[in-house]
Amino acid sequence: MEQLIEQLKQQIIESLNFEDMTPADIDADAPLFGEGLGLDSIDALELIMLLDREYGIKLADPKAGKAIFKSVRIMAEYIQANRTK
Repeated sequence: MEQLIEQLKQQIIESLNFEDMTPADIDADAPLFGEGLGLDSIDALELIMLLDREYGIKLADPKAGKAIFKSVRIMAEYIQANRTK
């Protein structure tokens, strides 16, 4: 699980072009939206595409993303349970 979390942090940095950030800068349990990383709705679309591209997970309902994208750890747990790649 920890390896997946670190991989996911790196993928988030690359997908969202956080050039000045390293995986160590992201707290696995911090909120991704609002406080924490402060992501917005455009970033949410990037995360949805990341799940599809890297893990074969398709989110049919964008509202489901709200629960999945609470933190990197919750995303990793969801990926571990639902990945097809």
